[in-house]
Amino acid sequence: MVKVEFTAELEFIGNVNQYKDCLMAQDPTHDKPDALWFNIDALKGHGFAPGDRVRVIVEKIE
Repeated sequence: MVKVEFTAELEFIGNVNQYKDCLMAQDPTHDKPDALWFNIDALKGHGFAPGDRVRVIVEKIE
């Protein structure tokens, strides 16, 4: 199983449509090797706000 795990501060929540938002954290310079970023769609009512610390986990399913 390949696994990537990191924590980041949620910077922005974008309104995608009436059903979902996009949770985002991005490195504005893209030149910091330790700065990982993400854009993840989540259903409305997720309860997250900018500034929240979140953990992102990605696993390969066999």
